[in-house]
Amino acid sequence: MLCRCRRVAPADLGRAARGWGWAGAGAARRRVSTGWSPVGAAFDARQQRSSVVGRSTGLFGVPELSCPEGFQEAQEKALQETERLVRKAYTTPPGPEIVMIFDQLSDALCRVADLADFVKIAHPDYTFREAAEEACRNIGTMVEKLNTDVELCQSLKQLLADKKVMDSLDPDTRRVAELFMFDFEISGIHLDEEKRKKAVNLNVRILDLCNEFLMGTHLPNKIDKCSLPEHIRCNFIVDGNYVQISGLHADCPDDLVREAAYKIFLYPNADQLNCLEELLCSRNHLAQLVGYNTFAHRALQGTMAKTPENVMYFLEKLSDRLSQRTQKDFEMMAEMKMKINPQNTKLMPWDHPYYSGVLRAERYNIEPSLYCPFFSLGACMEGLNSLFSQLLGISLYAEQTEKGEVWCEDVRKLAVVHEKEGLLGYIYCDFFQRADKPHQDCHFTVRGGRLRENGEYQLPVVVLMLSLPHSTRSIPTLLTPGMMENLFHEMGHAMHSMLGRTRYQHVTGTRCSTDFAEVPSILMEYFANDYRVVNQFARHYKTGQVFYAVLDQIYHGKHPLKISTTDILKETQEKFYGLPYVSNTAWQLRFSHLVGYSAKYYSYLMSRAVASMVWKQCFAQDPFDRAMGERYRREMLVHGGGKEPMLMVQGMLQKAPSVEDFVDALVSDLDQDFETFFMDSE
Repeated sequence: MLCRCRRVAPADLGRAARGWGWAGAGAARRRVSTGWSPVGAAFDARQQRSSVVGRSTGLFGVPELSCPEGFQEAQEKALQETERLVRKAYTTPPGPEIVMIFDQLSDALCRVADLADFVKIAHPDYTFREAAEEACRNIGTMVEKLNTDVELCQSLKQLLADKKVMDSLDPDTRRVAELFMFDFEISGIHLDEEKRKKAVNLNVRILDLCNEFLMGTHLPNKIDKCSLPEHIRCNFIVDGNYVQISGLHADCPDDLVREAAYKIFLYPNADQLNCLEELLCSRNHLAQLVGYNTFAHRALQGTMAKTPENVMYFLEKLSDRLSQRTQKDFEMMAEMKMKINPQNTKLMPWDHPYYSGVLRAERYNIEPSLYCPFFSLGACMEGLNSLFSQLLGISLYAEQTEKGEVWCEDVRKLAVVHEKEGLLGYIYCDFFQRADKPHQDCHFTVRGGRLRENGEYQLPVVVLMLSLPHSTRSIPTLLTPGMMENLFHEMGHAMHSMLGRTRYQHVTGTRCSTDFAEVPSILMEYFANDYRVVNQFARHYKTGQVFYAVLDQIYHGKHPLKISTTDILKETQEKFYGLPYVSNTAWQLRFSHLVGYSAKYYSYLMSRAVASMVWKQCFAQDPFDRAMGERYRREMLVHGGGKEPMLMVQGMLQKAPSVEDFVDALVSDLDQDFETFFMDSE
């Protein structure tokens, strides 16, 4: 689509700087080079607040966004620029300028939509969030209208139909032109006027339903406090006569606390269920309206997997290979549960996350309290800095912010600098917990990179959002294995954004197929797990992901669904997860990835398989190999979405992997001799 939005880990689009007060590359170098400081110090316990210098500005340095009303001004400017560019596209003859105009058009819309997409979720001020959400909806509506604009599409069709001109274009320009046409096609450009309007209305309704469903996934459930045993109430928030349950408490050692949290938090909500059903039906209706059998068939166009049939083949193959191992693990967890609680030996869904961690700690003698003090946030950031320096020639520096530039005083701003190429872009680190902040680790593109008309390169700007505990006066923020792995994962997305330096913002950085976008981030988890990089062990993926991915495919498959979404959950859980469904629960109503990764949740598994192959073939022998780091940048990172994902994988691995290769890679991760791994690390 004209605005290619993807929030990663579950939103990324490019931003044009023109008229927005963004500093260009040269200006940025002059402004910040004297204000850089070591990255580790920025996250030290002694530095509680982000440094603020200079004049006042707006969010991310955008002057208009010094107040919520600035979003209205920003979107009006974007829409005016959009109108100008559309008129220009109507009259421009076939040639490379058409592609440039389309990219500028996309950029004009995205520079508001991306920034607003982050602010509506993360800003602590409700008025900012509300203004950003309204801007998102208005820009989104305009995008859908443009995606069904016949005259606009015709200008691109004329270019694609002119063989002589197309043959004269470079591969990147041809690829971007074809992607723009693909976006028109999946939006229903071939339909008559009445049906095109219907497609626009469906898309707008789907946007509203997605927002409604996402909000519902995070809302707590309440229960009369007398319904819970008194001795476990202290684990939850007590609000008058009610106990508020806002999560699964999966790490709590008390079986009863986990059981209560599971049953209450996942208790079905009628409004949320209706919202999900309407969302799935609307997606299916849209897909069939524009010519696809199911929404999954539409969503998987342009991915590595290609079709839902290929996805299910991959998932079923993987499930078959993992089934015996999963059953053995469940038996071991049940034995462990029996030792702790002889009165209750049956393994239930609320037990798996906790006892898998206990089993892992016991098997490999892992005790987080023994090594967490060695892994403060500052130390981990220095470790990442060292890794990037050796692997890619990149350093991270903390930069002071101006008043109004950040939305919370503990946000840090990092400059990403290459040893030869200079400043590559900026990373805003929103790492710490606060009230009303989603407990969700994400990477957001606020501005995508692109080559401007004046020859300068527009620097990318991203946000990494985590939910880490605050430091104290005497103790810095200490990371558990999971926290450290998440930090490395999100930083992998950030490096993809920094190094995906394409000519066109439409395909820059993480704006690529979903099942490829997770490869750089998951590859970073392998570095996090390697003792030579951080000298510690971290977790591996859980087989439960197969269950989630299959459920996602069924929900977005053939409609109408033969049974309810809850009955589908029950059947799929019993077949692919191996643990019993619990009556009066509806886990799917908390499955927020049904919004951001609709029909594409399998991407985590397929991306992990690719990352596993890249790690073993290219980095396992030497994780600091500079030659391999440069090859990784050249073959996989630099293209963004400007090259077919499987071609990038082939370039890195020097082969085209099959489904069997993907499955083998995932299974072999579980077969590694971790006892040897730990002996080697000592």
